[in-house]
Amino acid sequence: MPTALDRAAACEERGVHPEALEKARRAVPDEARVARASSLLKAVSDPTRLRILAALATTELCVCDLAALTGTSESAVSHQLRLLREERLVAFRKEGRMAYYRLMDRHVTELIRGALEHAQEPA
Repeated sequence: MPTALDRAAACEERGVHPEALEKARRAVPDEARVARASSLLKAVSDPTRLRILAALATTELCVCDLAALTGTSESAVSHQLRLLREERLVAFRKEGRMAYYRLMDRHVTELIRGALEHAQEPA
């Protein structure tokens, strides 16, 4: 059953606005791009992965550091990092036997910071 908020947000008149609809249609990406973006957002939506990404938005960290930060095992963190690498959200560099992780690029940094800032705003 629709809530009062649903009813308030609904159109009072039915009708299509051709110019606005065409502008929106041109802005919607192709299916492959939508699927890729959707997969990326699903990867970010996991609380542990989001905590890892938020930490990496400030500095490079190794698996040991991330395990200590998240309170999970190094194995669990490695698994999460593998998923994040597959989505091109994180990258790493090797220094001897250590791997240091960082966010892939500024787009990822902006995505994570923006999501966390938005979550902080009052409803």
